[in-house]
Amino acid sequence: IVSSLKTQDLIFKDISLIPHQFHFENYVHALREEGFGRSLFNSVIYTSVSVFSILIIASLAGYAFSRLRFPGRNVLFFMFMVAMMIPIPASFVPLYLLLNKLHLRDTPIGYILCMISVGLSVSIFLLKTFFDRIPREMEDAARIDGCSKMGTWWYVALPLAKPVLAVVIIFNALNIWNEYILALIVFDSRKFMPLQVALQMFQGEFVTNYPLLMAGLTIAALPIIIVYLLMQKYIIKGITSGAVVG
Repeated sequence: IVSSLKTQDLIFKDISLIPHQFHFENYVHALREEGFGRSLFNSVIYTSVSVFSILIIASLAGYAFSRLRFPGRNVLFFMFMVAMMIPIPASFVPLYLLLNKLHLRDTPIGYILCMISVGLSVSIFLLKTFFDRIPREMEDAARIDGCSKMGTWWYVALPLAKPVLAVVIIFNALNIWNEYILALIVFDSRKFMPLQVALQMFQGEFVTNYPLLMAGLTIAALPIIIVYLLMQKYIIKGITSGAVVG
């Protein structure tokens, strides 16, 4: 943050923690840099859509694995757990080939689907484990009052799962927002690139514009900090959640 408020010369000459002059114009120049503002918007869309989709799919799947009994349930859940053990770079080649066959490479939809698939396994595991701890008597009472299974999931399970949902949001938002390598594989067009790739434009082959780079890095860090601050009370509440559902 301090370096983002200095000029190029002062970064190397002035080592003080508080600059003598604050150059807030660095943030304006960074946002106006060709492609950076678009990439910032892209990252917001990719992260928001992916995290929301992961929450819906993982909460439904976790609740189904916890409460429903159907053929192949254990095998399917085991497959999700095995997926957690596969390093993400190991899936780059299959993802590239699959997106090519589906004509989804170099498209935002293809990238978002990849991000959803990457975050599902851990999210399903966390939510399924939490739902297992919820007393069935609470759901039985809701069913007596006329709730369907979907209604029980929405009105009983999800409100109790706010602490673990907050963890899922932060975990996936951090991974998707900071993703870099997969974007280079999926996208060819610069207009679809996320924020982390756009930060490269401040680094040249011989010269790096450090004030703009530091301003861009600060802008990239702020959304995740804001999400964490908004979710913090639910994470802290999770420490005592055992008194309610344990």
